[in-house]
Amino acid sequence: MSVSRAGLTGRFGGLLGGLRARLGGGDASGSGSLPVRDYVNVSAASPSRVMGFDQPLVWVTVALLLGGLIMVYSATIALPDSPRFANYAPHHFFMRHLVSIIMAVSVAAVVTQIPMATWERWAPWLFIASLVLLILVLIPHVGKVVYGARRWLPLGIMNFQPSELAKLAIVLYASDYMVRKMDVKERFFRAVAPMAVAVGVVGLLLLAEPDMGAFMVIATIAMAILFLGGVNGRMFFLITAVLISAFALMVTLSPWRRERIFAYLDPWSEKNALGKAYQLTHSLIAFGRGEVFGEGLGSSLEKLHYLPEAHTDFLLAVIGEELGFVGVAIVILAFFWMVVRLFNIGRQAIALDRVFSGLVAQGVAVWMGGQGFINMGVNLGVLPTKGLTLPLMSFGGSAILLNCVALAICLRVDIENRQLMRGGRA
Repeated sequence: MSVSRAGLTGRFGGLLGGLRARLGGGDASGSGSLPVRDYVNVSAASPSRVMGFDQPLVWVTVALLLGGLIMVYSATIALPDSPRFANYAPHHFFMRHLVSIIMAVSVAAVVTQIPMATWERWAPWLFIASLVLLILVLIPHVGKVVYGARRWLPLGIMNFQPSELAKLAIVLYASDYMVRKMDVKERFFRAVAPMAVAVGVVGLLLLAEPDMGAFMVIATIAMAILFLGGVNGRMFFLITAVLISAFALMVTLSPWRRERIFAYLDPWSEKNALGKAYQLTHSLIAFGRGEVFGEGLGSSLEKLHYLPEAHTDFLLAVIGEELGFVGVAIVILAFFWMVVRLFNIGRQAIALDRVFSGLVAQGVAVWMGGQGFINMGVNLGVLPTKGLTLPLMSFGGSAILLNCVALAICLRVDIENRQLMRGGRA
């Protein structure tokens, strides 16, 4: 491994060096030859360590998927009463969501068998493939238009959203990019500028759909990986300032985005409550009705054609109305635990000098945590309304598929970490 990568992992050198010294395998500076497996008492390890994968992470993911399936069914069972969905059976969305989950879990099981070295080789090509799909979706009669946005490619079994693939692609590409640019990470134009151009191209394609929400998530992922990869702090804050200024400019130059911001600031005025803030006000009403313990599963009134897109962007509002503060708190804690666990997996990989794998796991943590935070903030009225789904829970085939694939890659990182700590090879 190059010296530059060792520099990134220097923060862990003291810990590992101390362990070497205690175990008598070398000096505290980290020059000893004690293998990593000697740092772990395998006989005293937890069952999940012995099994070779993180079982709690798997079970939390399964719980969120099943919880989302139940809530999607609850949120959509009455949709056929609306003229728009009159031809749908009451269980239509439930069955589609169930098929998406089965497909996603099946693909994820295969993904866990792919070594991280393979993902590192594929990263640039996957990024190029996502750009091609983002261009393809903008072609008339190819991309599917829903509510004026051209974001989907109809594939028969599901409507595939290229922006979801772009999120995974940017995680892998940015992680690979930082490993390749480790020697020049202190030089702005050689380290940061090429990545900024790549994110800018993705942003232009997403804004053409338009899908500002996905662009915000992708930009956040890229910035986080640059920061975690060791980019100079001054450069990071400069990039942050430029990005915030760009988003502010987009809002200023777009009348309908500007109106949405004003509606968010005063949602209860008669004009906004019946217009741009309609979803927000009904979401807040749903949370208010739910109080502490909720109205009971299936008892939401807002899902009865008052709250648009209750099964996608505003699923948390239905959870709040039916399961109350307790249900919402459980969902928030589950996401918080997942994000912390993914960061721990990434930190462990970096400590084992596997920088690419570590950055990927932490990038996925930023993706899940960032998108979940934005969706929850929108539902609770903390952030302006933005069309982003709740990861793992909201209705949407391609989103569920790519969420599960991303988590499966993180599980693979953890599997390889455990193999190395037991003295094997990743």
